Amino acid sequence: MYIPKYYKVTNWEEIKEFIHTNSFGVLITTKKEKPIATHLPLQIHNEGEDYYVTGHMAYGNPQWRTFETAEDVLVIFQGPHSYISSSWYEHENVPTWNYQAVHVYGKAVILTEDELKQDLTWLLQKYEKHRKNPVLWENLSPQLLEKELKGIVGFKIKIQEVQAVDKLSQNRNEADYQNIIHKLYEEKTMNSHQVAKVMERKLQKDN
Repeated sequence: MYIPKYYKVTNWEEIKEFIHTNSFGVLITTKKEKPIATHLPLQIHNEGEDYYVTGHMAYGNPQWRTFETAEDVLVIFQGPHSYISSSWYEHENVPTWNYQAVHVYGKAVILTEDELKQDLTWLLQKYEKHRKNPVLWENLSPQLLEKELKGIVGFKIKIQEVQAVDKLSQNRNEADYQNIIHKLYEEKTMNSHQVAKVMERKLQKDN
């Protein structure tokens, strides 16, 4: 991923938090040199000093069969994004797009059944534990779990390279930056408001 120096993110704690928050990613591999992709809920875990992206897909999805021959797989995590009009600047310029994204590269391997069960347990805890009637692993019947496990394949990707970008108008002067935030809040899209909030947090952190 091409990342100009203004926008490159290197803080590992920030990157981990971004992945955790924007964990519905795109897994990309190749099959006979043709790129294939699957959209999946994913997690990030560490085993000692090594970090892994974990997830699962349908057994009928042919992509998991590419793991054995693929030297590297790519996972893309996308954050909020929005169009930025150059009419919001103090001087003449062209429009652009603000966004956040993380690319993760690594080797994928299939999870054992016990590893898959643990990963699913964590996944349900993440998305269910705060609900009134949480659907947790230990609350589901063994019969249902046995049936569902037969239909999926778990995997983990050992992270070997990370590329992260926050393209959030860092190259603009303070007046332009503040006006972009103001104008984004005037837009009617959720993405625009989310980008404005991220820009505000970044400004507060930097100050």
